[in-house]
Amino acid sequence: MKQKLLACALTLGIIAMPYSSVLADSAPGDTIVTLGQNLSESQKNMILKEMNAPSDAQMVTVTNQEEHKYLDGTVPNSQIGTRSLSSAKVTIGEKNTGLVVQTKNITWVTEAMYTNALITAGLKDANIYITAPFPVSGTAALTGIMKAYEISSGKPISDAVKKVANEEMVQTAKLGDSVGNDKAVQLVAKVKEAVAKNPNMSDDDLRTLIKKLAKELGITLTDAQIDSLVNLFDKMKNLNINWDQVGNQLTKAKDHISAFLHSDEGKSFIQKLKEFFSALFNAILSIFN
Repeated sequence: MKQKLLACALTLGIIAMPYSSVLADSAPGDTIVTLGQNLSESQKNMILKEMNAPSDAQMVTVTNQEEHKYLDGTVPNSQIGTRSLSSAKVTIGEKNTGLVVQTKNITWVTEAMYTNALITAGLKDANIYITAPFPVSGTAALTGIMKAYEISSGKPISDAVKKVANEEMVQTAKLGDSVGNDKAVQLVAKVKEAVAKNPNMSDDDLRTLIKKLAKELGITLTDAQIDSLVNLFDKMKNLNINWDQVGNQLTKAKDHISAFLHSDEGKSFIQKLKEFFSALFNAILSIFN
């Protein structure tokens, strides 16, 4: 888990349904698991074992139709597919502990991208584990996580916010294909932090801000990429998003990273990482020699 936290750090630079009073009163440590509707029984059992899901965890099914509802128009239908396979475990955390995201078999969407999008959707203080029976892009997983959080918290997330959160995740992943995942997440996070402080900025202000931050990060954006980001954040600031909470959760995410990097375990992992790349570099040199 700590290694996954570091992975998140390196990139960050950090349907509607009634909810019972029991679920709405979820306490820290309570767990809810979402399972893709099209998983076979053996795949479900494998995933539950992998998650180490508690026997009393609430189980929720996510359908492919639900995934299409919030992803259509943001990625090709072929990427969403016709089967719901992505699954997640959401464990309610203590107050003010922030979001911690781990993934397995997710090939396109990073932990930091999920974290950023989930913060936009209003999630807070939870440990989230996302997986699939085999490698998948990960675009469909966000729908299940938001559904699980709605049920566990008793607080519905509007369809408009769900759509924007999914669009943010996809746009960040697409941007990552051209400028690198770490730079893409840093840019989106920094813009969102600025919007959280001033949600009334104009489109011209957004455009100027995006260009400024991109230059600071050494990113060259096309006019189309800038237009897409302006459009995304314009949608965000016109929604009923709790920007104080967004800013707080972004800060908590950074706090998690800082605490890990300064811990003995974090320093040890960094050293091992340096040693690995040093050995790899020497191995490559030996080939040319």
